[in-house]
Amino acid sequence: MPLDADAILDRRSLRRRLAFWRIGALVLVAAVIVVAALGLSGRTPGAPGQRGPHIAKVAVSGVIFDDEKRTKLLTELAKSDAKGVLLLVDSPGGGVTASEDLYEEIRTIAKDRPVVAVVGTVAASGGYIAAIAADHIVARKTSITGSIGVLAQFPNFTGLLKTVGVEVESIKSSPLKAAPNGVEPTTPEARKAIEALILDSFDWFKGVVRDRRKLDGAALAGVSDGRIFTGRQALDLKLIDEIGGEKEALAWLGSKGVDTSLPVKDWKPRKGWFGEAGAASVAAFGADAVGLHGIAEGLRRTGNTLVLDGVLALWHPSL
Repeated sequence: MPLDADAILDRRSLRRRLAFWRIGALVLVAAVIVVAALGLSGRTPGAPGQRGPHIAKVAVSGVIFDDEKRTKLLTELAKSDAKGVLLLVDSPGGGVTASEDLYEEIRTIAKDRPVVAVVGTVAASGGYIAAIAADHIVARKTSITGSIGVLAQFPNFTGLLKTVGVEVESIKSSPLKAAPNGVEPTTPEARKAIEALILDSFDWFKGVVRDRRKLDGAALAGVSDGRIFTGRQALDLKLIDEIGGEKEALAWLGSKGVDTSLPVKDWKPRKGWFGEAGAASVAAFGADAVGLHGIAEGLRRTGNTLVLDGVLALWHPSL
């Protein structure tokens, strides 16, 4: 039975649609195979798990906070074939505990290979804790570093509440519970308790500086009053080892027996599976530097708002 013109056109349209989806499915399967092959070979650009001798480059940038991806990344780096590490630090600091964790992670990496820190614009407070975890520190003449100290900040809304006629009442198991809280005056006892916590964390910070930079007595006291220093000042005070950048850092790795002709590979957080597949299809790997971004161990996220509310090793709290 002969087909009319409309039926013929419908059949041709159906064939074209089927061909389109078949080709699309083949392209998707091919992309998945490519991504899987790259992942298994450890050659996914910018992804953890790099294999073969190389020099690893890791960025510590932004405000330091607890980061599961960072921990996984640095754990994999410690087990990798990297022969040396360039640690690029550009951070004003962050949470004390988060900075301590980062310090320990870097020291674990340094057990099996030399690590050199390259200070960018700033490596202050918790950022400096990350830098001194390296075996050698290189900074620019005008880089900002130091800010060796610990702080806790909290708002006091008592004046505002009194003005608008609001009074907050609370029932506590003890006077120091939830103190300070910003809605009632801070008692001398509460202030003393917070000061004790701050000073204990500060003693730990100074101890790390003393051990890593071989400073003591007047030399340690002179750099641990919370002030910041330029790279040139920091060199004179023995807070850093050398003025320069990545070129000088690579030269130092060479002096420690690292073959500087090895490829330098960026270590960045691994994206999710779908993100990697999409990135492979458009050749857009490596969009973000190693996070090690955010706000500190004492940080709370509410919606899209980041709130500093813990013990901090941070140069500029208003960030």
